[in-house]
Amino acid sequence: MRALTAPSVWRVCLCVLALAACTAKTKTATTTTPVRPTQPARPRVTGVQDGLASWYGGKHHGGPTASGERFDKNAMTAAHRKFRMNTMVRVTNKRNGKTVVVRINDRGPYGRAIIDLSEEAARRLDMIEAGVVPVHLEVVK
Repeated sequence: MRALTAPSVWRVCLCVLALAACTAKTKTATTTTPVRPTQPARPRVTGVQDGLASWYGGKHHGGPTASGERFDKNAMTAAHRKFRMNTMVRVTNKRNGKTVVVRINDRGPYGRAIIDLSEEAARRLDMIEAGVVPVHLEVVK
């Protein structure tokens, strides 16, 4: 039997390393995560609350809100005691089933209601005359 010379040993080592590298690349290329089918975009509901809603507008228009922006009675905004600022909330009037989505930008209400809506949001829920109506809230992210 013939002994391997130093250059031959290096050639064998390089061949083994090259084969190992090719095998590793092949395994990486074949191990892919399964593709999930795309679903239609649907807002995720993360919080639900039932109670009374009131509204504010008129004399508060242009005044400061807890978020630092000016109150706009024509915007789709609302005040809530605990929801984070800029949280989007779907509000449903339980009396007529009408629904709006508002952005929380203020704190309150301080009475028995759980949410205080801007005048425009109240108008779209058809609650201007009633002043206070039962509502269902869903936090939408």
